[in-house]
Amino acid sequence: MADIVESVLQYLDKNESVDSVDLAMTLKVDHQKIVGAVKSLQCLGDIIKADQKTNKSYELTDEGRQVAAKGSHEALVYQAIPQEGIPQAELMKLVPNAKIGFSKAMQAGWIRMDKAAEGGPRVFKKADFIKDTIQECLKKIENLSLDGISDKDTNDFKKRKLIQEIKLTSFIISKGENFTCSISKQEVELTPEMISKGTWKEKSFKEYNFNSLGVMPPCGHLHPLLKVRAEYRQIFLEMGFTEMPTNNFIESSFWNFDSLFQPQQHPARDAHDTFFISDPASAHEFPMDYLERVKQVHSKGGYGSQGYGYDWSLDEAKKNLLRTHTTAVTARMLYKAAQQKPFKPVKYFSIDRVFRNENLDDTHLAEFHQIEGVVADYGLTLGDLIGTINAFFMKLGIKNIKFKPAYNPYTEPSMEVFSYHEGLKKLVEIGNSGIFRPEMLLPMGLPENVTAIAWGLSLERPTMIKYKVQNIRDLIGPKVDLQMVYDNPVCRLDK
Repeated sequence: MADIVESVLQYLDKNESVDSVDLAMTLKVDHQKIVGAVKSLQCLGDIIKADQKTNKSYELTDEGRQVAAKGSHEALVYQAIPQEGIPQAELMKLVPNAKIGFSKAMQAGWIRMDKAAEGGPRVFKKADFIKDTIQECLKKIENLSLDGISDKDTNDFKKRKLIQEIKLTSFIISKGENFTCSISKQEVELTPEMISKGTWKEKSFKEYNFNSLGVMPPCGHLHPLLKVRAEYRQIFLEMGFTEMPTNNFIESSFWNFDSLFQPQQHPARDAHDTFFISDPASAHEFPMDYLERVKQVHSKGGYGSQGYGYDWSLDEAKKNLLRTHTTAVTARMLYKAAQQKPFKPVKYFSIDRVFRNENLDDTHLAEFHQIEGVVADYGLTLGDLIGTINAFFMKLGIKNIKFKPAYNPYTEPSMEVFSYHEGLKKLVEIGNSGIFRPEMLLPMGLPENVTAIAWGLSLERPTMIKYKVQNIRDLIGPKVDLQMVYDNPVCRLDK
């Protein structure tokens, strides 16, 4: 590099200015080495001036070189047609790229087709002679000439992938205010030895760039879903909730459906809505006394309920599946709490993946995250549920909350939660909630005067709103743009 820098300076000493491309040809070195030398000289002050410019040129593609050598596709189609004509099917086999050539020849008026001909459509020459201007133009471009070639022609050739545009960035190099052929390397560090001997006075130091941001350290980047998840998790922890263990994606139908008083004939338990596991297909370990109570309340009723009145099947309850909701984990935790005597009130939350056999679209995937909160205590009412939900969403910055009656198999009463969306100017659903039914809680062994209130919402939809993502497949899955993950800021919910 030092030799090239010296050669550049010696050339400028004898000439006022030069293009870096021409200088590279004169010195018989690679142009990028000249560019490197120019940038090195620029770091030393005003020794040289370098004005950047961009040169545009064209070169033939592989297909373009074939056209330049043998003729355009449309000319080859024309030349393959005898005077008596030829069946279209036979013509398409004779010429390479016949489809595009046939279309262009028809468009140019060089050929005609008789669809009513015997034996099928037949192609005839329409023009007595043709001039293959495309081949002529490509030969000029091959010889680095654009004489007589318009921008319309080059754009058409680019669309047909016959040529490709080449951009070359070069510099017009000239002498700077402090031009010199003898340069010395600038010092970048003031050492104790320089200070003690006084040699620093004779040295030239490189100026510090205090505006430089420096090199970003290599590090990982949190996905937007994880950023929003962290905010939700912090809110639950601030409200005194304990996080449930949700590391079991595979669940039995018993805990996913039966323990929640969801009947075995429910449509959600069909393969069209749920992913069932083939290996292992069945679970085998259950708390048998609890299982018998669940069977009883389903088939014959109990605890003030008449049940569903069907023959409850243990084989159906054993089926393994990918959990369709984190409420299966809630059921396990409530059963565990019921075994502790005396019962102590609990507040649980979870944020994790669930899986459903959904039709994929812009807002639905087969897997997504569910956020769930549950409180179990003595004498809780619908008012406690509404108050807790209001407090939760107030911390999210959502104030205008509305509730609408709804139906869930395992909660009664049930409510959908709505909020007014300022952008859409209407109420939008943001969650679901309810009080767990006695048929679900009492078989677990919970005291009769203990009530469990719960609510849930998704993680993806608020994340899409927060980061203005229109299609959920751009947020999670194989189509995610990693640059989006790098660039998006930390999540800050409006509180």
